[in-house]
Amino acid sequence: MTKALNRDLCLSYLRKYEEKDIDGIEKMFSNTIILRDWKIQVMGKKNALEETRKNFEAANSIRIEVLATFENRNTVVAELKITVDNTEELYVVDVITFNTEGQIESIRAYLGRGDS
Repeated sequence: MTKALNRDLCLSYLRKYEEKDIDGIEKMFSNTIILRDWKIQVMGKKNALEETRKNFEAANSIRIEVLATFENRNTVVAELKITVDNTEELYVVDVITFNTEGQIESIRAYLGRGDS
């Protein structure tokens, strides 16, 4: 996969997340995906989808603003401002790796701060 394509895949994943499109996200995850954030770590598509579904059920709305992206051969790093239910703002850095088929192999999310 090319860098631009991986960036496009990353942005597509973020749009699907914002739309709570669990079926679309399922197609993007590899079977061996690892999902890790500041609260959890799960392995495998079934477990990653279950955690994603929990996040969707806990929020009425999710808005994702992409502040910046950085890329290398198989990884895209996205600096994000995520607004949950129009009130809670999270500043997050997602490190997303892709396999040669363009599927997401891992997502590592790091919670940050909103100040500069």
